[in-house]
Amino acid sequence: MLRELSIRNLAVVEEVNVTFHHGFHVLTGETGAGKSIIIDALSLVVGGRGSADMVRYGCERAEMEAMFDLPATHPVWKQLDRLGVQYSTEEMLVIKRELSSHGKSSSRVNGQLVTISMLKEIGECLVNIHGQHEHQSLLRTEQHLEWLDMFGGDLLLERKQQYKNAYDQLQQARSSLRELEDSTRHNVQMLDLYRFQIEEISNAALKPLEDEQLMEQRRLLTYAEKRIDAVSEAYTLMSGGKGLDVFSKAISKLNDIQNYDPEVLGPLLEQLQSAFYQAEDAVFQLRDYRDGIETNPEELSYVEDRLDLINGLKRKYGETIPDILAYLEKTTSERDKIENRDELLEGLRKLEEERFMYVAELAKELSQLRLHASTRLSQSIEQELKQLQMPAARFQVQLDRPLEDDLASIRKVLNANGFDAATFMLSTNPGEPLKPLNKIASGGEMSRIMLALKSIFAEIDQIPVLIFDEVDTGVSGRAAQAIAEKLSRLAAKCQVFSITHLPQVACMSDHHYEIRKQVIGERTSTSVNQLINEARIDELARMLGGVEITEKTRHHAQEMLDLAHGLKGA
Repeated sequence: MLRELSIRNLAVVEEVNVTFHHGFHVLTGETGAGKSIIIDALSLVVGGRGSADMVRYGCERAEMEAMFDLPATHPVWKQLDRLGVQYSTEEMLVIKRELSSHGKSSSRVNGQLVTISMLKEIGECLVNIHGQHEHQSLLRTEQHLEWLDMFGGDLLLERKQQYKNAYDQLQQARSSLRELEDSTRHNVQMLDLYRFQIEEISNAALKPLEDEQLMEQRRLLTYAEKRIDAVSEAYTLMSGGKGLDVFSKAISKLNDIQNYDPEVLGPLLEQLQSAFYQAEDAVFQLRDYRDGIETNPEELSYVEDRLDLINGLKRKYGETIPDILAYLEKTTSERDKIENRDELLEGLRKLEEERFMYVAELAKELSQLRLHASTRLSQSIEQELKQLQMPAARFQVQLDRPLEDDLASIRKVLNANGFDAATFMLSTNPGEPLKPLNKIASGGEMSRIMLALKSIFAEIDQIPVLIFDEVDTGVSGRAAQAIAEKLSRLAAKCQVFSITHLPQVACMSDHHYEIRKQVIGERTSTSVNQLINEARIDELARMLGGVEITEKTRHHAQEMLDLAHGLKGA
């Protein structure tokens, strides 16, 4: 349930902090007092669209924060797990949304930054807002099948997911088949090109990293003579003339006198001897390196030609040798498809037929489950409508479906949801035939049908907060009383909020809040106050009699509260 809602600098609201409770809440107030702003704030908290225009004039940002108290079994915790949001089921869930006057928005869940799309996913588990125009969704027949499937329960939804997975595989087979059928002329034109490219790359007999090895080989061959000259000169300097002889003579001199000062001359003699041996070894290595240098103009020419070939292939088929080889593999596959087109077509057509037959069987099973669910949903809605002062109403979920053995018709209508089309049908008066909702239902009837659906689905979708924004529009008298009683009963399953202008609805609430707009100084501000005792009687009297509150209207208000208390206690 929603425990607290804080709003700062949103439209005409400067600062509002409201505590809520279990049960049925109503929000009332004069037209234009800002009742919808409370709903707008909660909508923003659960991922609704916001804009800079919603920030109070003269303020940098608007802030909305909501605190939810939820059981450990609530589905939102799994959603938070999936999204990587930290939480504890033993603590409140806190959601904060900020809107900047510059148009930027930020959202936090338990202090952790989340995106708007993540916030919307979380919010869909927490709050369901039914606006006064939302009943237009009842006129969209594509929505009817979705509602029916939700009502069908876990087994139907499980079969529906199984069907969708199989249907996706069918679509993949159809796409491959269509691609191969549509590309016949183009493929014939491409076949010669593919063959030429395959031959050109294959004849090159490329090896991974070959280009790098060839470039190193070219560098060595190109500078072979320069290396020979430099190494030969170094070898001559070291091996002849004053090279190693200098070390040898110095060692001989020190060897003659080392006994006169062994502590100093001994180490120096060892260093010179070590240097002599190292220099001598270096001379031998220079000789071997010089003798091993290869000067081969023909080999250099081969390397140059090979690199030119590889670079030419790179310009055509890829930046690296692995890219070229990957292109060869892909092109070979495309060539094989064209050359084996008839065989592939036959295989794909057989695969498509096998998958279609499997999907058709799943669609039949899904349709049977929907048929049973449609009967139960029709009966449930009729029962709800009777409680909403529509005793003669007949409701039926009409399923349009092809004959189960008519595979040609099934193939034509099969889609991602099966082959069924659901339409909500209604008859409001005795003797009248059932007709689609958009043909006959009035605004008041649509509101009651939507309320009936919400009542049925309250236990199914497990959304803890239901908000009705003037759901009682277009009704009065006994119908208004029936809606009030239905909202009160619905509040036993979840937390219910209703913005209303009807005293019949307001008096049935467990908690009554007044939205009031006032001018302080030169600024307009909206406040929210929970009404109890005399204050609640006065507000009901205002709703009954208008601006002037009389003893008669106050008496009538008290009487309505007493009757409501009796109805709720019954």
